[in-house]
Amino acid sequence: MAFQPIVNVVEGSVFAQEALVRGANGAGAGQVLAQVSDDNRYAFDQTCRVKAIEIAADLGFGDDGTYLSINFLPNAVYEPNACIRLTLATATKFKFPLDRIIFEFTESEKLDAGHLLNILETYRAMGFKTAIDDFGSGYSGLLILSKFQPDFVKIDMDLVRDIDTDRVKRSILKGTLGILADLGVTTICEGIETYDEYAVLRDLGVDLMQGYYFGRPSVAALTPPVFPQSRTAPSA
Repeated sequence: MAFQPIVNVVEGSVFAQEALVRGANGAGAGQVLAQVSDDNRYAFDQTCRVKAIEIAADLGFGDDGTYLSINFLPNAVYEPNACIRLTLATATKFKFPLDRIIFEFTESEKLDAGHLLNILETYRAMGFKTAIDDFGSGYSGLLILSKFQPDFVKIDMDLVRDIDTDRVKRSILKGTLGILADLGVTTICEGIETYDEYAVLRDLGVDLMQGYYFGRPSVAALTPPVFPQSRTAPSA
């Protein structure tokens, strides 16, 4: 697992660390996920959860209020209460607080809305936080949002990219931020790579951000984030 910080740019602090799967030989997430099939999806999802919590506990965050964000595969969860048992046992074993765990799913694949809502409602009842990842890039984000309001929505990086020079993207994001605020959902913008993208998002009122501009993922380690002080780009 690699970890990438989600930062609060107003407080100058790390809000969460997102666990990102990596191959044993250094392969990226895309290569790893390409090997997931119906036969190994459940085992893969369970292994990722356990490994994320285990390493996060070893790195020592969670008790200080920093969240651990774990991506999960809804299609790997056949029954929420049964499939969460290993996660609960692992968090207990490594003393990682349940209320510091965010489960995020991407809307980039077609999902059974009823099944997904059951998972999200079950996780919320257990004390976990929930998030929609890559919002705006997939099939059912608005439909899910109309039926269940997660704690967080992560705006897809394609909407963030070059937002400083794209009036249409700014208009769309401004409207989306208004909807999410009205619903009581906290926005996270991901994929920020430049100061100008950051500056536009700040002007729009976004506090939580993630991207190479602040810090790249580090395998089994925490990247010290760089917070912008001026238009000068942070060092790599």
